[in-house]
Amino acid sequence: MNRRTILAAAAIAALARPALAQGRAVRLVVPAPPGGAIDVLGRLYAQKLTAAGGPAWLVENRAGGNNTIGAAEVARSAPDGNTFLVNADIHLMGKRVVPGLTYDPVADFTPIARLATAPLVIVGHPTASGAGSLAELAAKMKAAPRDYTISTSGAGSMAHLAAEGLKRRVGADEAVVAHYRGTAPAINDVVAGNVSLMVAPLLSAQPLVQAGRLRAFAVVSPTRSAAMPDVPSVEEAGLPGLHFLLWYAVWAPRGFAGGPAAALAQALNAAGRTPEITQRLTAMGAEAHTTDTPASFAAFIAEEDRKNARIAEQAGIKPE
Repeated sequence: MNRRTILAAAAIAALARPALAQGRAVRLVVPAPPGGAIDVLGRLYAQKLTAAGGPAWLVENRAGGNNTIGAAEVARSAPDGNTFLVNADIHLMGKRVVPGLTYDPVADFTPIARLATAPLVIVGHPTASGAGSLAELAAKMKAAPRDYTISTSGAGSMAHLAAEGLKRRVGADEAVVAHYRGTAPAINDVVAGNVSLMVAPLLSAQPLVQAGRLRAFAVVSPTRSAAMPDVPSVEEAGLPGLHFLLWYAVWAPRGFAGGPAAALAQALNAAGRTPEITQRLTAMGAEAHTTDTPASFAAFIAEEDRKNARIAEQAGIKPE
């Protein structure tokens, strides 16, 4: 273990210890099945915090309801530093896609910090998409929108919002957006040619693009991704401003104290700077986010929530 790693571990332990319920294991609720990106990230950080000498962090999967079942459990928990939620951007959309939601994704949680971000990429079947570039795809979609179906990993996901944004930008409002139960079935139908397009997580699309089973039109971000350097950004490809970024974060129940929340945010940031996590995230096509405070994350959430509200209204997204 090198000096940098030793110092990082000491910093994580020192910062995390006062933030958490003493003498008890900490529950990190993952509102998604094992093996997905949220689960992988949650386990990475839980292992790092546990190894640093603080209380043990135990990951519990509570999947279902567009990630709302696990989130509801955390919302009901006491703000005593014993229970936390790790979730993705879809957390903010729960109230807009799930009828009768028993909690408010913003008001009923204490934001701690983002853990990582990851790009999305517009992909299509090499022949069924009918285009070789994003500009050509946009023209074809505008001319015959009903010929195009865009798959998503689920209602309210960032991929869903990006798909709706893509439709509006190219003037193809009548294109169909089809929701699946997860990324794998959604992208598999594109590979099979049953669906024209998907705005997919780069991690999931990359091996299929490299194998020639999908065509990548553009990364949905201002710049290219180092994980897929040959694919242009939407800025280069002709749809500037179409920016949607996956992000993953940690929340506590509402009422978790300000000082411990700040200390935990610092501990998560320190964990994200360790070689073990940065290297694993790079391999996943993601990037650690290590600068949040609870206040900065809360400000980010407020802006994201406003943006999501605009998109939901424009696209007619409602609980169903």
